[in-house]
Amino acid sequence: MTIDELTENFSFLDSWEDRYKYLIELGNALNRLSEEEKIDQWKVPGCQSQVWIIPHYNNGTLHFTGDSDAIIVRGIIAIVLEIFKDKTAQEILDIDVEKIFDKMGLKEHITPNRRSGMLSMVDKIKYYAAQALGTEDGYSRVSS
Repeated sequence: MTIDELTENFSFLDSWEDRYKYLIELGNALNRLSEEEKIDQWKVPGCQSQVWIIPHYNNGTLHFTGDSDAIIVRGIIAIVLEIFKDKTAQEILDIDVEKIFDKMGLKEHITPNRRSGMLSMVDKIKYYAAQALGTEDGYSRVSS
């Protein structure tokens, strides 16, 4: 599923109760990480729930897998992973996620703690991209 398809699906849902149900569906569809993969190295700091995001490098692009112990957060992970799926490191650093989140209406309908966690996920992914470019020492948080 593409970001445009996700955005369109969100726009068809009238209530935020339906949108939360959709987030749960997305979370249920996300492949789970094994217990061996749920290590501190992949843990995302700044999330109220436990969240892990693992980068995979393949032919110049990055792909990510992720998981959480909270079902709605797993749905948010599914969206975040889709935004950055199969992009080059530079493309990842150039993506304006705030614009995408605004288009989906996510920012105003999730709790401040979940929003902060969502931005922490984005920061972790952008850090991995900077790392792939060898510029992680100069990387600073770009989301607020």
